[in-house]
Amino acid sequence: MVYKFVVLSDEDESFVREFEFLDSHTLLDFHNTVQDELEFDKSQMASFFMATDNWEKEEEFTLFDMGTGSSTMEVEVLEDIIFRKNQKLLYVFDFFNERSLFVEYTGESKEIDGREYPSCTNSKGVPPKQVVFGGSAHKLYNNIVVSDDDDDEDEPEVDDLFLNGDDEEPLPDFDNEESLNEDEE
Repeated sequence: MVYKFVVLSDEDESFVREFEFLDSHTLLDFHNTVQDELEFDKSQMASFFMATDNWEKEEEFTLFDMGTGSSTMEVEVLEDIIFRKNQKLLYVFDFFNERSLFVEYTGESKEIDGREYPSCTNSKGVPPKQVVFGGSAHKLYNNIVVSDDDDDEDEPEVDDLFLNGDDEEPLPDFDNEESLNEDEE
């Protein structure tokens, strides 16, 4: 039996990949096919998660045995984990930034003689970058404005942004042994 899947990204609505796998293929076969199709670096960590209809993570299938009680992709056969139409999986490919592809089982068909499986049957859009360095860090600090312009008194000082002006006490003089001894008493 051939299982059909659609793979989407929430980063780019034009990105769509459709795959066909034999029911005897494993999640590792799925992982390798996605990695090849998207030209990802295979040395990066990845996991599949069973997902609810609202894309909430459930059971994890890891690339390697992590000793956490989760199953590995290598042992999980598709026919054992796909049990209904519209079954959802999350394919986490960037753990540090919590980025995933959305995988949905769309149906099954009979095997076509001469076709190699797994296969990508539809490819549209540019795939997401596999790893985004500092993507979330830029979002945290994009509202801080650093300026050499002393005329603008409406902007808070950087010290005020981080310390709320509460840290007006000078640091102790650690070159002076008397200051250290006073703190110990």
